[in-house]
Amino acid sequence: MDKHDGTIVREGVPFIVGLGLLAAALFGIGLKGLAAVACAAMLFVAFFFRNPERAVPGEKGLVVSPADGRVLRVEEVQLDGLLQGPHRKVSIFMNVFNVHVNRIPQAGRVERIEYRAGKFLSADLDKASADNERNTVLIRTAEGKAYLTIQIAGLIARRIVCWIGEGMEVARGQRFGLICFGSRLEVILPPDSRILVQPGQKVRAGETPLGVL
Repeated sequence: MDKHDGTIVREGVPFIVGLGLLAAALFGIGLKGLAAVACAAMLFVAFFFRNPERAVPGEKGLVVSPADGRVLRVEEVQLDGLLQGPHRKVSIFMNVFNVHVNRIPQAGRVERIEYRAGKFLSADLDKASADNERNTVLIRTAEGKAYLTIQIAGLIARRIVCWIGEGMEVARGQRFGLICFGSRLEVILPPDSRILVQPGQKVRAGETPLGVL
């Protein structure tokens, strides 16, 4: 069983409890209007940190979406970092109403995790891909194919959470982290991968096929 399953992810509990206590305190001193606002904020935060189950497909070689949201771009890129040379990139934008729990696109071994500080531009802008705060995860499959999953902070997002570590074996669809309050996920696949989505398409973490390795 995934230790990060449950109706609400644990990172959201302090926010929910704090807002609930604030609402109760405001109501107790007669500030019912403000109490209602605090209660509404508590319900929204609980909605934001929801953590639903997903039906993960089992087809061999399939890469699933790491995030709920909308496909921004599908493009060819030239890499000079953890991976080298031509690759294929799928960029996904998550707004504040999407489920923000991130999932592993394809099973394998985590070879490297690199965090980089950066800006907090709106995550739907192309330059956010290069300039914003990010956490990059390099995973190599049992067949020896390497790919990247990149968590990118957005305009409101100020915290990237990653639950996995280097050397871990991870499963397709496994929860591996989240980004608080609106953000962007990118998956970079080998150049011979077949892409199954297109810009504008809505995707669901752990369920929607992005491509085939």
